[in-house]
Amino acid sequence: MDSAEFELKQWLLQLHFLRGDGLWMTEAFLIILIAVILNFVQKRVLNKLHDKLERTKNPWDEALVESLAKPISAFIWLWGITLAANVIADANDVSVFDSLVQPAREVGFIIIMTWAALRIIVRIERNIIKIGRENEENYDVTTVQAITKLIRASVFIAGALIMMQELGVSVSGVLAFGGIGGMAIGFAAKDLLSNFFGGLMLYLDRPFAVGDWIRSPDRNIEGTVENIGWRLTLIRTFNKRPLYVPNSTFASISVENPSRMSHRRIKETIGVRYDDADKLESILYDVREMLRNHKEIDCRQTLMVNFDEFAPSSLDFFIYTFTKTTNWVKFHQVKQDVLFKILKIIENHNAEVAFPTSTLHLTGELSQPEQA
Repeated sequence: MDSAEFELKQWLLQLHFLRGDGLWMTEAFLIILIAVILNFVQKRVLNKLHDKLERTKNPWDEALVESLAKPISAFIWLWGITLAANVIADANDVSVFDSLVQPAREVGFIIIMTWAALRIIVRIERNIIKIGRENEENYDVTTVQAITKLIRASVFIAGALIMMQELGVSVSGVLAFGGIGGMAIGFAAKDLLSNFFGGLMLYLDRPFAVGDWIRSPDRNIEGTVENIGWRLTLIRTFNKRPLYVPNSTFASISVENPSRMSHRRIKETIGVRYDDADKLESILYDVREMLRNHKEIDCRQTLMVNFDEFAPSSLDFFIYTFTKTTNWVKFHQVKQDVLFKILKIIENHNAEVAFPTSTLHLTGELSQPEQA
């Protein structure tokens, strides 16, 4: 980089209109102009390259170009501004200003490289999740996000340590301070750290993942998990409102994960009239056979159809069975089909589903009014 700057300065000095005193402003202006032109050219080149790569089947080259576009632009501006600052400092003999340019350039370069690495990691994460979901319906997004978050944290910490080293800060002293001041920081950021380790335990224990439907019997928490962050977990409730739950909360509550159920249960009570008591046994037999032969009912699970209760206005029986599907929409379609078939069975036996009735029994003779 220094040799490129030297060659540029030598080329500028060969220009006749830059020779003489007081023309350093023109030189600085030309350097900035060159940076503007380079930035414009690289944007056009990368945009055309990006358009061509979009037509290919390989998603990684497109991700690389898109990730490096803004860092390259920032690098060009860093180079142009610091080189122009060097010209200004040399022309005006400002030694203090000149001593600040080189550290600023090195720190800026480290920041840009760290930023570029983080952008590449984010795009790799998106591509892995996209490819995984295309190839597998129940793709594990949570693991991918956990690994990439750890990598991003490592890159950020490494960049910060390298930057401090360039600024003359002792990294060993900073690490030693981390051991001494860890307790003070821990007390000051107790809630932040508890949420951080709560998020870490969610990634390790895996009680739920992104996309799961969860609920808590201890708290008013129910919805679909949209994101598991280091501090908060975002849950989208069924009325489409976002619910932000601190990760430390999950360490002290019970969480139910209906998304991981193996089957869905149908449990219904149906009553027939007392007048159809002689037909009830045949109705129960036909309902039981219907469930055993239903293609969406898992007969390996508990299947019960039994007379249950002498209700006030009906003879009640219950059905207890499990569907093969766990999909919420399909489950209700199966349940609807089962209930319609039960109604048809009752109708085929010339029976009726009972409804609430009351019978009034009167005893004694009614008195006749006396005639005048």
